[in-house]
Amino acid sequence: MTERLVVGGALCRDGRLLAARRSAPPELAGRWELPGGKLEPGETPEQALVRELREELGVETEAVARVPGEWPLKPGYVFQVWTARLLSGEPRPLEDHDELRWLGPEESDSVDWLDQDRPAVAEAVRMLRAAGAAG
Repeated sequence: MTERLVVGGALCRDGRLLAARRSAPPELAGRWELPGGKLEPGETPEQALVRELREELGVETEAVARVPGEWPLKPGYVFQVWTARLLSGEPRPLEDHDELRWLGPEESDSVDWLDQDRPAVAEAVRMLRAAGAAG
């Protein structure tokens, strides 16, 4: 069986990571995630990420680097994450979310992440810290 790819965006600004609180479906509502969604036929993961962030947040972004790792979701789906740079717009919760927060590395544990997002968030925070130390 072929796994369907779901992409997530570790959208970073000023050394902080964007967290999005789910408003749907009911079993996920109130928990936090990295925004993103499923690949459409013919899209690259990077193209899907840019499209999903535009649809969900109303912003233009560019995929920067793949976060190491791949995480199983429900059967038939696998989750990959890319860091993303904000090119224009201010993120707003347009679709499937009711709140957004920018979290510094030390605040990343302050929200209730979806279980499948936790390892990706930890890796994205590690990359943020490394970039901050390098910069």
